[in-house]
Amino acid sequence: VNVKETGQILLVDYSDIENLKTTTVVSAKFLHDGGWDASKRYFLVAANASNKIAAVDTKTGKLAALVDTAKIPHPGRGANFTHPKFGPVWTTGHLGADVLTLISTPSEKKSDAKFKEYNWKVVQEVKHVPGNLFVKTHPKS
Repeated sequence: VNVKETGQILLVDYSDIENLKTTTVVSAKFLHDGGWDASKRYFLVAANASNKIAAVDTKTGKLAALVDTAKIPHPGRGANFTHPKFGPVWTTGHLGADVLTLISTPSEKKSDAKFKEYNWKVVQEVKHVPGNLFVKTHPKS
């Protein structure tokens, strides 16, 4: 749950619906939307008026990273793919801009260990035709 203007993210444990448990994670103000990394461990949320992406580790219930990005990130769910040089990445577009930001994400796969030095860093910005709102990787999207 994003408490948008406060910069707080509430993780809600629904395992006992009669006794919900919440964990508050402090991130950056002006939270918007976001999506899962490829491992489904980390949830990445755009703090778009702060020009940041907050990455929450849902296993530990803590903020994993706060990544500075180009102006006004607007991911929808974001998109995951494997970059040939940087390994697993999550990407977002930006409102009113012609850029996609690629952020390296951690992986527990042994084959991805060589990419660890890039984790939680903007590894590439890709220029494209202006007007994007959401990034998708499905071939029929």
